[in-house]
Amino acid sequence: MRCGLVSPFLVLFLSLLAAPRAARSESAEAIYSGGPILTMRGTSPEYAEALAVKDGRILAVGRNADVARHADATTRRIDLAGHCLLPGFIDTHGHMVYFGKNLVDADLFGSKDIPEVVARMTAHAENVPAGGWIVGFGYQAKLMTEKRTPSREELDQISTDIPVMIVDSSGHAGAGNSKLFEVTGIDGESPDPAGGLFARGPDGKTLLGPMEETALNAVRSKRPPFTGSLAAAAITGAAKRWASYGQTTAMEAGLGLGSDDIGIVLQAIEENTLPIDLYVAAKDSTVDDALAAAYRVGEAVKATDGGGDVATRLLAARPDLDRRYVNRVRLGGVKFWLDGSLDTAWMNEPYTINPPGKSGEYRAYRQIPDEVLEAAFDRFWPTDFQIHMHMNGDAAADQALKAIEKAVAKHGMHDHRPVFVHASYLRDDQIAKLKKYGAVPSFLTSGLLPGGDAVVRMWGEDRAAQSMATRTMLEDGIPFTFSHDAPVSPEPWILTLVSCGVNRKTPSGRVIGPDQRIPPYAALRAVTAMAAYEIKEEKTKGTLEPGKLADLVILENNPLAVPSETIGDIAVLETIKEGKTIWRRGED
Repeated sequence: MRCGLVSPFLVLFLSLLAAPRAARSESAEAIYSGGPILTMRGTSPEYAEALAVKDGRILAVGRNADVARHADATTRRIDLAGHCLLPGFIDTHGHMVYFGKNLVDADLFGSKDIPEVVARMTAHAENVPAGGWIVGFGYQAKLMTEKRTPSREELDQISTDIPVMIVDSSGHAGAGNSKLFEVTGIDGESPDPAGGLFARGPDGKTLLGPMEETALNAVRSKRPPFTGSLAAAAITGAAKRWASYGQTTAMEAGLGLGSDDIGIVLQAIEENTLPIDLYVAAKDSTVDDALAAAYRVGEAVKATDGGGDVATRLLAARPDLDRRYVNRVRLGGVKFWLDGSLDTAWMNEPYTINPPGKSGEYRAYRQIPDEVLEAAFDRFWPTDFQIHMHMNGDAAADQALKAIEKAVAKHGMHDHRPVFVHASYLRDDQIAKLKKYGAVPSFLTSGLLPGGDAVVRMWGEDRAAQSMATRTMLEDGIPFTFSHDAPVSPEPWILTLVSCGVNRKTPSGRVIGPDQRIPPYAALRAVTAMAAYEIKEEKTKGTLEPGKLADLVILENNPLAVPSETIGDIAVLETIKEGKTIWRRGED
């Protein structure tokens, strides 16, 4: 053999040695067959005839005859009956803990007017435990008759003795009654926090009730904590809802929005109650508290590793041996909010038509100083602790890219994979930089459902057409994901995201940015293979390959074999985490 050349036979032999495969003598616990099995490997659809599972992992996947070699008398044969098997879906930007709390709050989605909001909140007040607040979530001011948020006086109709707080469907705006401001210490002399505001009367002091962004967060963080059975019900109820949409990995992308968030998650770890994995990104202001809590858990595990009651409780055996997870919880990053929602997206150029109540050359505003974000990148860029950044406007993206550039200049390139959350409007030059630095955008595609027509009106046709530039990124080889941001989306749906990414159609029938539509397979990869890549778990999740976790979802129909307009209507039949069914349709 000449120097510099390698025999193709040697390459084949070495690749066979390196391939993750089970010994032929291993027997499967279960074998799935009888329907399309989409492996999600590669950039083109790949199907298998059968898949075998053992000890929480995929044992084999491929032709029926090959997989059948792993069967014995104890192997369960599962007939898919024509239904479609895929890797379990991965949530790349949701708020599972926050959503869980909302499950015990008033549902304000679909409220037609302010009297309906007041009526729903008044009815819900009867269920609020002593010492709690009356809280509701999900109204949309622009869709209500009055086209505005309820006032302090209107919320006083619900109660003058108990704090009342409502939050709109975006999570970025809300309002409170008089008692809420009293117990949280907010009055006419209180200054607006940077990146937010309290609506005030003509005197510049009187609180009107509505509040935006960081002002809302400051009030919301003072809500009485969920503890005990209430905390358990919130997080396990949310996990069940995530599983019902086929997700085997969830995310809490802002732990610390509530002062009790860390306690709720620590309780779930201690009691080992989660049926699915939970990736946590701590809110920027609580990241040190979250890191300290994670350190305490880690030290408790380390002190008793290999035995003892604490280790038994805290360190559940994971087939993938991913020790970043403790009882299905992993602290993976920190979350920053750089701007707001669609009508408070921080832009370089003025809005085409201002949102109601805004005047002049409105561009919205930043939420955090440059030095805060740059300090975070200086601290975390060289580590595996990811930075997630909420951004809708291109000015916010500029702020993020500037911080990354400074980190690279100081520390060099690193496989950090910073997450550009929403990344709703990016210019072409920003997309090129995003690729250069290995950032991963996570698009809220279902935002087209309630907000697409408003985006065209406020941002103009050109910016709207460039929004969520998935086709551009697909052609440029840039990994991207789809995320629901629940409870911003009323449900933690996944196939709705896929459908919206494929069709980009608003309720009025308008197709926004037709040139940015992508094929269904690419959209499915955004919630499987690319989703695993975003959270740095592509070695164990996202595709169906031997050795990976047996995280699976069974769909009623193959998303690649139905009209694209109906993808969002496909039912999830079963969700399987590490080989065990955790949700099945009809058994809920």
